[in-house]
Amino acid sequence: MAKAIRMSKTGGPEVMEYVDVEVGEPGPGEVRIRHAAVGLNFIDCYFRSGLYPQPLPAGLGQEGAGTIEAVGPGVAGFQVGDRVAYAGRPNGAYCEARVMPADILVKLPDAISFDTAAAMMLQGMTVQYLLRQTYVVQPGETILFHAAAGGIGLIACQWARALGVNLIGTVSSDEKAALAKEHGAAHVINYKTENFVDRVKEITGGKGVPVVYDSIGKDTFTGSLDCLRPRGMMVSFGNASGPVAPFGVSELASRGSLFLTRPSLGNYIATRAELDATAGDLFDMVESGKISIEINQRYALKDVGQAHADLEARKTTGSTILIP
Repeated sequence: MAKAIRMSKTGGPEVMEYVDVEVGEPGPGEVRIRHAAVGLNFIDCYFRSGLYPQPLPAGLGQEGAGTIEAVGPGVAGFQVGDRVAYAGRPNGAYCEARVMPADILVKLPDAISFDTAAAMMLQGMTVQYLLRQTYVVQPGETILFHAAAGGIGLIACQWARALGVNLIGTVSSDEKAALAKEHGAAHVINYKTENFVDRVKEITGGKGVPVVYDSIGKDTFTGSLDCLRPRGMMVSFGNASGPVAPFGVSELASRGSLFLTRPSLGNYIATRAELDATAGDLFDMVESGKISIEINQRYALKDVGQAHADLEARKTTGSTILIP
């Protein structure tokens, strides 16, 4: 038996229950992992609230790090005792131990701790595909990245700086502005006190940016489009303020033949080669010291309800982990 978080209905943080579960033995293509740390991400709130549907009852959590305890038939490349980490579905990382597919695991370099791995796999690989695959940023470019003081944002600030890219970051407080600036943002906009569209136009001399990375959704979507230069790309990769309302595609034409994409990590790490390349790039950046993973909150697994409440209230900065 192991402790785990389960939910039988969708709703607020109170629907998550801390219960005993039977873990069992791994089947073909599976391993059993004992978690040392588990990551907390906004996508977990989407599944908990029902914005992203899943069969119930269900677990939550898409990111963790720990040690392999057992290996099922047909698993190649992993053995008992390996230090591993992962990000991606199926949900169920909020637990002490779990049986899971081996094909989403990567071996963890000795120089990277379990805590760091649990805090960075989903967020770090997301930044990798955003900056290096969805739109390949170039040295000297000026880009816009919303929620720059969050877990994904702080990694993006550092990665952009390492690439010679001028990142304009939006935040919700002066304290978060200072944090984003410390981590490499070239410009920071507090959208509570400034109009971010006007400021972006001011910073870019009226030209706009070639790409906007927007995980906020409803509250920033239209403004983000207005920050783009002609033929710019809008990358919508989250809905922290709620889902974007339907809109006419002619809006893209009237604003300068814009591109719009709604990517997700799973489509960028669908094969073993893609997963290893994406994770490997992230590991290289962290091991080189160009990116530091800021774990600014730690909660016991049993206190996950408070963790979700704090995340949704935007009380957190950087990365957050749960300790089983």
